[in-house]
Amino acid sequence: MSAPDEILSNILKRALANTAKSAISDHEIRSRVEYVCRQISNRAGTRLIMACLLAKIDRPDIDPRKPYTEIGDPDAFSGRSYDEKYITRFVYENHLPLNPTTAFLTPAFRNLDKPLTTDLELVGRPRQVYRETLQLLDDVYQARVTAEDLLTEVVRILLLMREEKQTRINTLLAGLSSEDTLPLSSEEIVNLIEQHLKCKNSSRLPVLIIAAAYNSVGERLGERILPLQSHNAADEQTGSLYAQ
Repeated sequence: MSAPDEILSNILKRALANTAKSAISDHEIRSRVEYVCRQISNRAGTRLIMACLLAKIDRPDIDPRKPYTEIGDPDAFSGRSYDEKYITRFVYENHLPLNPTTAFLTPAFRNLDKPLTTDLELVGRPRQVYRETLQLLDDVYQARVTAEDLLTEVVRILLLMREEKQTRINTLLAGLSSEDTLPLSSEEIVNLIEQHLKCKNSSRLPVLIIAAAYNSVGERLGERILPLQSHNAADEQTGSLYAQ
């Protein structure tokens, strides 16, 4: 196991030891990281913070605000390398509610050659996420909080979000399987599908509907469903542009 992997393993153990208690005493920093982590419409900030914090713990001499080798300073580093090599696997193995791809492909964080200081204006929505992300990196740089404590807090919140999501799913499944629940009529099913199609960011749903239809009548049509590949819709209308 490499040093960054060991760091992440230890951080996870520390977060799991007491998910009910924050690792940060400062109220403002605690609120800031909670806001960034729970911003469902834009999770790039969380992944970027995790990569920068991991690099800072692994290499204490670097500046967590300089995750770009193009900066050229001795204390700069490749945040994307840490993100892709270590954070991606960590997120996947622990089923954390984050994007499966690196934060450094997000338009706001891509192709920069300057430090991520608090006076930098990043373009993206919501803007507050980017401001708070930059402030958290500055908090570590200014030694208001340690990289270990902040990364532990990020992981703790993500673990809580994972459990909250699973609880919601279990509740919904329990309702569907309840003996008291009457089966939906054809009209109700059509209404539900229409409502889902009108939901924001539902670009993948039509693909699933067609797949379900083929699955139902595939034998009679002599057709079969091929495995669904990764589905991207990077445009403003679906919101995927801001969800990377």
